[in-house]
Amino acid sequence: MPRYALLIEYDGTPFAGWQAQADQPSVQGAIETALARLDAGFAAGARIAAAGRTDAGVHGTGQVAHADLQRDWDPFRLSEALNWHLKPAPVAILAAVRVEDDFHARFSAHERRYVFRLTSRRAPVTHDRGRVWQVLNPLDADAMRQGAAHLIGLHDFTTFRSTMCQSNSPVKTLDEIRIEEHQIPQGREYRFYLRARSFLHNQVRSIVGTLERVGAGSWSPDRVADALAARDRASCGPVCPPQGLYLSGVGYPQDPFGIDRA
Repeated sequence: MPRYALLIEYDGTPFAGWQAQADQPSVQGAIETALARLDAGFAAGARIAAAGRTDAGVHGTGQVAHADLQRDWDPFRLSEALNWHLKPAPVAILAAVRVEDDFHARFSAHERRYVFRLTSRRAPVTHDRGRVWQVLNPLDADAMRQGAAHLIGLHDFTTFRSTMCQSNSPVKTLDEIRIEEHQIPQGREYRFYLRARSFLHNQVRSIVGTLERVGAGSWSPDRVADALAARDRASCGPVCPPQGLYLSGVGYPQDPFGIDRA
């Protein structure tokens, strides 16, 4: 059975998350339903595997999944057919490629990249409603960068881990947190870029929510280090809402799509 990797973009607003659920809409379920129109195996209940599971309301601009199909498809025709059958769901197959049988969207990945968009302005957002987290007052980007610096490297991230996290260990290596500031009409947008081999459940949202407190002046940058050292969920800042979070890319030893998706 030929294996295909799929590069996927989606708006997470109408979904209960990536993972297929019996009684709620999911991104995985939408793609598998489209595949069932094209492939007997998926019509019989075959599943796709993804690089990571995103929560309800979280978006994807660079999610990767793989599917084993019963017929040999031209990759371009496969992506076009899937996009046709995905309508009107806000899910798009950006690319499909044939991969080796030992490629696995999750286990072959060596890094995941997330972007979080945080907007500060008094007026409500319109075009980006449901796609950013909005706060009303300006933030200190330099203070947030100072706080973020304490989190780079190998740490026990218990403080920034959901109590429902199923990971075997809270110890993770965070390779990068980069914060960019952009001017928007009557306000500012702050973009948080995070990169690691893997993340704990709610880790990104916990980190960004904590750094927002630093930017607002409620926390000192050094309090982030104290929270990390506490290894106590109660020491975390507020967990920010999901709508500003995007799974923006997945890294592999050899990019199956052959393009730069940083």
